[in-house]
Amino acid sequence: MKNYLVLLCLVSSTLFSQHILPLRERAQLIDEIQKERIEQLLPRLMQEENIDLWVLITREYNEDPVVKTLLPPTWLNARRRTILVFSKTKEGVDAVAITRYNFGKNIRSIWNKEEEPDQWKALGNYIKSQNPQRIGVNISEHYGLADGLVKTDYDGMMKALPSSLHNRVVSAETLAVRWIETRTPREMILFNQLVEITHNIISEAFSTVVITPGVTTTEDVVWWMREKVLALGLKTWFHPTVDVQRTGNSDLYAFDGKSKFDVILPGDLVHCDFGITYLTLNTDCQELAYVLKPEETDAPEFLKKALIQGNAVQDHLTDNFKTGRSGNETLQMAIAASKEAGLRPQIYTHPLGLYGHSAGTTFGMWDAQEGIPGSGEHPLFENTVYAIELNAKVFVSEWDKDVRIMLEEAGYYGPEGFRYVNGRQTELMLIGDKTPHLE
Repeated sequence: MKNYLVLLCLVSSTLFSQHILPLRERAQLIDEIQKERIEQLLPRLMQEENIDLWVLITREYNEDPVVKTLLPPTWLNARRRTILVFSKTKEGVDAVAITRYNFGKNIRSIWNKEEEPDQWKALGNYIKSQNPQRIGVNISEHYGLADGLVKTDYDGMMKALPSSLHNRVVSAETLAVRWIETRTPREMILFNQLVEITHNIISEAFSTVVITPGVTTTEDVVWWMREKVLALGLKTWFHPTVDVQRTGNSDLYAFDGKSKFDVILPGDLVHCDFGITYLTLNTDCQELAYVLKPEETDAPEFLKKALIQGNAVQDHLTDNFKTGRSGNETLQMAIAASKEAGLRPQIYTHPLGLYGHSAGTTFGMWDAQEGIPGSGEHPLFENTVYAIELNAKVFVSEWDKDVRIMLEEAGYYGPEGFRYVNGRQTELMLIGDKTPHLE
């Protein structure tokens, strides 16, 4: 669509004036955040998970996911074989690297290759000097993000250790998960801005700045979103989706691949799934808009009432958040409460933060409403963020069909309970809404 491409090039918006840090300032801030996490968060987590020494081993282009969360902002990858060791001390944690170089500003190198050419032997010597009772390594059955130690490196480490220390090597699964899932106060301030930026992009995408009903396709909007993010100097961690529901199609039409090529029409219920990456954090958001017909000034009452049901399922889920309660238990309580209220829920809420589909407490999957092993059994901890992702199926007599109210918003669980990071959608966005001075 040539006209659409011209529109894409010419469009400007107040969002571009929103303050997004240049790369150099981002790097400085990321360094500061990582320093705070290593010095203030990690000692507490290692103490609570009873790990005396945590060994992370990775290689360039095959990075352990935990190492990726520690990469200095001027390093896009690990270098050669990178070995990081965190040793619990009375004062906190000693963070060292068995590498040729310092690992950025926050983890110093202690390996002198000229004195000890064998990197594995240098690692073994350091571990022996610390005499840890429990040596944590990243091996995990249930979390890919906590399973970053490859067999080659595991074998290298075990060969370097005396046999007397072998039985002290344990899985650091829970420590790795809690490192990934736990947010600091400073990160939560930044998270609010991330979600605000995400909401603003969706608001612009779901407007006549981008959509000309009867002309623009759902796929056009998807690529507009990708270009918008790129123009802002940000990234997406997954390819967005935009789909429609309308009279005459099944409630699964949005999932069968056809909807992505639809021309958006007046009377459509439009849905998106969209997220960005910024300052090492990620968002994941699904929102809904209605395309006004020429004679309309508001969405139909039946769709507004359907959205209320989607919000009610959200409430039944988050009202059951409780420290120490597993994701599976919370899921079953939320589904039972929703059904008792006459709702038809489907819940698939996941951790959100350093990764989009992150590690932590998981509340169902779309095809596992009874719960899931591993991540569903993980207890809820404070200072964690979730993509509150779910849908409510609602029968709409006016369309003689079910519609799915698909919603997803970032939510924070902390010492004072649950809150949405930057609010949630409680009203449908209106595509083609008249300017306020017109009747």
